[in-house]
Amino acid sequence: MAPTSPEEPNASALHHQRIRTQHAREIAQDYVEAIAGLIESDQQARVTDLARHFGVSHVTVIRTIGRLQEQGLVHTEPYKAISLTKAGARMAEESRQRHETVVNFLVQLGVSPQTAEADAEGIEHHVSPETLQAMKAFIAQ
Repeated sequence: MAPTSPEEPNASALHHQRIRTQHAREIAQDYVEAIAGLIESDQQARVTDLARHFGVSHVTVIRTIGRLQEQGLVHTEPYKAISLTKAGARMAEESRQRHETVVNFLVQLGVSPQTAEADAEGIEHHVSPETLQAMKAFIAQ
């Protein structure tokens, strides 16, 4: 389908733009959730901790943290631990709750806890609020 004007993107472009936005949000959610977990367990989150957690380079973490800081989700200072802003902490908690709901749902279906944990990592970022509510209702039964 061709665009109606040079400024108007076609359906394919809009689809890919939405996917890129979802992937960026997924990375942000993973990072703030990991930072919150590190702060909870170690009282601090450092670039080296995140690089080890995600299996990526320090450069990748530094670039991602820079984007998260621009989005108002984290606060950093040279040679200090990374902290979450209120918005970042809120996103981390919402992500953690979604993750727990998906894991519990999958376990209720008979999926092993190990597989449910692994599968939830991808599902939690793409599940709609409607589906998440249905999962919670199923778990509550």
